Amino acid sequence: MKIKKTEKKFLAILNELLKIPSPPGREEKMAQYIQNKIAEIGFTPENDSAGNVIVRIAAKNSAGPLTIMAAHMDEIAMVITAITPEGDLKVINSGGLTPCKLGECMVEIIADNDTNIRGLFSMGSAHTVEARSGQWVPSWNDVCIKTGITPTELKAAGVRVGSPVVPINDGRGPYCFGSKDDPMCAAWTFDDRAGIAELLLVLERLSSADISPENPLIFAFTVHEEGGCHGAKYLAFRERPEVFISIDGCPALEPDGLKINGCPGTWSKDCLCNYNQFLIKDFIIAAERAGTELQVAVYNSAASDASAVYNAGLAPRIGFIGHVRTNSHGFELARFSVFYNTINMIFQYIKEKC
Repeated sequence: MKIKKTEKKFLAILNELLKIPSPPGREEKMAQYIQNKIAEIGFTPENDSAGNVIVRIAAKNSAGPLTIMAAHMDEIAMVITAITPEGDLKVINSGGLTPCKLGECMVEIIADNDTNIRGLFSMGSAHTVEARSGQWVPSWNDVCIKTGITPTELKAAGVRVGSPVVPINDGRGPYCFGSKDDPMCAAWTFDDRAGIAELLLVLERLSSADISPENPLIFAFTVHEEGGCHGAKYLAFRERPEVFISIDGCPALEPDGLKINGCPGTWSKDCLCNYNQFLIKDFIIAAERAGTELQVAVYNSAASDASAVYNAGLAPRIGFIGHVRTNSHGFELARFSVFYNTINMIFQYIKEKC
């Protein structure tokens, strides 16, 4: 399998990121990892009181308009709603997770005392008329997590109503397979660990090439994108950027829409707002000069840190750059080359427009 040097670095970072549980509200381990990587590259990480991690890129014109490029640190997850007398846990989703995407799998409960507990995400027996008819679609009311221990033991371990739950890191990937010349990559999930890895590698490239943008630039790693975009809104309120750009994934929805062909994507509209069309033109040019082609998407049931910031009136211009993938909010799949092409495109845009 032919993998470029940058792609090997991306795969190594993604592999490390996938091992870190990071549900909304418990992103602290992810934040620490990112801070360590930023310091290794040679920059100084900062934290804010919301839990965001940022790095400021020195600019030639320190008084110029600020651009923020942001990838979020949290992942789709579950939250405990009740604990039964048998020690089973009732849960609901945190972010866009659905039971069918999980299947039945081992999960990890993030306890208050940091001694995490494992359990089995269970949908119950398939020996029912409904299941055998092919019409069985379990909802959150139908599922639970089997822990095998009592409510008293769970309490002693720091498990309570409100504790977050994520799939265990075993088996999350990443997995590369398919064509040796143009392999596929799959993982649970890229959202938004792939965006984090892309920004870290762009940061490394800026450092090694000793490139300073014309105007101020912040790379941000935000908390609680899933279900509220709190970190991004807090950051934009404090920093007052002229441009806010999300670095995240582009779901391929329709057969005649985005293609899983290695080309990155951008959003033109989502359920909250329209994105800046002049930025999209700049992105298209940057992609071409980086040796790839940009795909443009419109969504009716998706939103991003950028659109949440714009919808709150916290930035006058917003954009989106991301890897195109399918199986969104599940075991996601992309052409491995899309990550390399996205990194190149972001780097090219910073050189020419920031």
